[in-house]
Amino acid sequence: MRKAYLVALFGLLLMPVLAAAQSAFDGTWKWDVNKVDWSKKPDVFLVQNGMYECKTCVPPIDIKADGQDQKVTGHPYYDTVAVKVVSDHEIETTNKKGGKVVGTNKVTVSSDGNTMMFEFSDSSATNAAPVTGKGEETRVAKGPAGSNAVSGSWRMTKMENISDNGTLWTYKVSGDELTMTTPTGQSYTAKMDGTEVPYKGDPGITTVSVKKMGKDTLEETDKRDGKVIGVMKSTLNSDGKTMRIVYEDKRTGQTTKSTATKQ
Repeated sequence: MRKAYLVALFGLLLMPVLAAAQSAFDGTWKWDVNKVDWSKKPDVFLVQNGMYECKTCVPPIDIKADGQDQKVTGHPYYDTVAVKVVSDHEIETTNKKGGKVVGTNKVTVSSDGNTMMFEFSDSSATNAAPVTGKGEETRVAKGPAGSNAVSGSWRMTKMENISDNGTLWTYKVSGDELTMTTPTGQSYTAKMDGTEVPYKGDPGITTVSVKKMGKDTLEETDKRDGKVIGVMKSTLNSDGKTMRIVYEDKRTGQTTKSTATKQ
């Protein structure tokens, strides 16, 4: 009888400690752009005869490349695109939504034609400062004869100088719920049983669901208007300070593997 009482008392004393214990997922995480295994599926562009095509955009873009705003449909982040041909190896694009600039991109191809360098600013899904950065893609296939050097198939190989607001997010676990927030204004609070909830602050994501798989893995499924557009699986490493991430873009068929570090 005394033993049972002591066990019960110990349990009561321990409860506040357990309740206060943090989840290993708790904290602010930063995507490491230097540790990314980019998708092997290439991006495909064509700039020729006064026209610009992004064949792998979803939906594809096929517009005049005259530097003027051209209407596009089906893209939640922008509704017009302007493409300015600067030279036979350089273009500049400007995306707008509701007449407001939400993205710019300067694209330059190296003199040997094998490397595409880009520099961007993107405020299409942020309530604060735009996300900025630059990167490179490597040529997989050439474009047709006579086309701009930007034309052809390209595979992402590098991203760098990405502003912190584009690489940080915070997790907080409370009971069976996970809350995610970002510096750019995205957030959700979801039970970790696959229940769908609203995804706030991103025009491209309507709802999200999260499943906890074992002790160390979260699987997030993003949907737009009821259709799955992306699945992200995040797995904690044994050190508790790094996390492996696999993101499947269901729209483009591209899969990217990366690492995040707890700050």
